[in-house]
Amino acid sequence: MNGDSFVPAPIAQLPWKLIFLVLAIGLFGGIVQYSAAGGSVMPWALPQGIRFVAFLGMACLMSYIHPDRFKAAAFPAYVIILVMLIGVELLGFVGGGAQRWLDLGFIRVQPSEWMKPVIILAVARFYDLLPPGEIRSWSAIWPAGALIGVPASLILIQPDLGTASMVVFGGLAVMFLAGLPLRLFVGGAAAVAIVVPVAFHFLHDYQQKRVTIFLNPEADPLGAGYHISQSKIAIGSGGIFGKGFLHGTQSHLDYLPEGHTDFVFATMAEEWGLLGGLFLIFCFFLIIRWGMGVALDTKGRFARLTAAGLTTTIFFYVAINLMMVMGLAPVVGIPLPLFSYGGSAMMTVMLCLGMLMSIDRENRRDLGRH
Repeated sequence: MNGDSFVPAPIAQLPWKLIFLVLAIGLFGGIVQYSAAGGSVMPWALPQGIRFVAFLGMACLMSYIHPDRFKAAAFPAYVIILVMLIGVELLGFVGGGAQRWLDLGFIRVQPSEWMKPVIILAVARFYDLLPPGEIRSWSAIWPAGALIGVPASLILIQPDLGTASMVVFGGLAVMFLAGLPLRLFVGGAAAVAIVVPVAFHFLHDYQQKRVTIFLNPEADPLGAGYHISQSKIAIGSGGIFGKGFLHGTQSHLDYLPEGHTDFVFATMAEEWGLLGGLFLIFCFFLIIRWGMGVALDTKGRFARLTAAGLTTTIFFYVAINLMMVMGLAPVVGIPLPLFSYGGSAMMTVMLCLGMLMSIDRENRRDLGRH
C-alpha cells in the first residue's frame, strides 16, 4: 500500500480511465436495455448487468497475468478451440437454424467466439517466432493463412458469416501489422473482388438475401429488408436530441426487430438522438485509441502485435455493427460490444481488454525500471 494513499497499490495501478469508459458504455447499455423492455429490469437489463460486472472483474484479474503466459498459451489454446469447432460440426447443438454451440450439460459454449481473440494470439505468436529476415518470403504467408483459414472455414459452414469474417479480419490485421508487403493485401483484395460473384452462389439462401437486400433494402421492405428499413427509421426519427427516455416508438411497438441485441444502437438513437450516438462512438474511440497507445508503447514483438490485433478486433466489432444498423453493410449478426444484450460478444471483448490491460501493466512496469 502506498503511504500517501489508502488505496492498495494493485488496485491503484489498474487503468482506471479505461475502466471508467467501459463502465460508461455498460451503464448506458443497461439503461437502453431497461427502456427496450418497456421500463423493466427484466428480462434484459438485470442479467446484462450481472454479466457485465462478472466479465469486467474477469478482465481486471487478467491484467495481473504476465503477457508471457498468453504467449505460451497461444498455440495450445488455438488447438483446443479448433478441436471444439470440429466438435461443433459433429455434435453441436442446433439453434435458430445454425449449429454453433457445444452443449456441455451445465452450459452451452460457442467456440467460434473464443476464436476471435485466440486467432490474434496464434498469428502474433507465429510472427514472433519467424526470423525478421523472412517476413517478405512465402514462408511468412502460407502458415498464417492456414492458421486463419481453417477455423474460418469451420465457422462459415455452421453457418456464421459474421464471426467467420471477424476471425479473418483479425488475423489479416495482424499479418498487415507484422510488416507483410502492402502489395499482397492489394492483390488479395483484387482476388476477393473477382471471387465474390462466384462465392455468392455458394452462400445459404438467407445469406444471399442479406447481400441483395443490403444493395436494395426497399426491394422487400416488409420481408428481408425489414430490419434495415426499420433501423434507419428509428435512427432518423431520433433527430439530434432524441424522443426522450422510454419514449421510443419503433422498439416499444415492436417495429424494430432485435432492438435489444444487434440493432440496439437504433433503439438508443431513437431515444437519445445524434448526441447519444456521438457520445457512445466517442467512448469507443477513446478505448480504441488507448489500445493502440498500449501497442505503440510495447517493446516485445508478440505483445505489440497482440495489443494491436486485439484493439483492431474491438474496432471491427464497433465498425461492422454501426455500418450494419445504418444500412452501410449487410446484416451479419455482429453485436455492438458491451452494449448489445448477450454474453458471448461481451465475454470476447472483455478477454481482449483483459489481455490489453496485462500488456499495459507490463509496459508501465518496464517504464518504472528505467
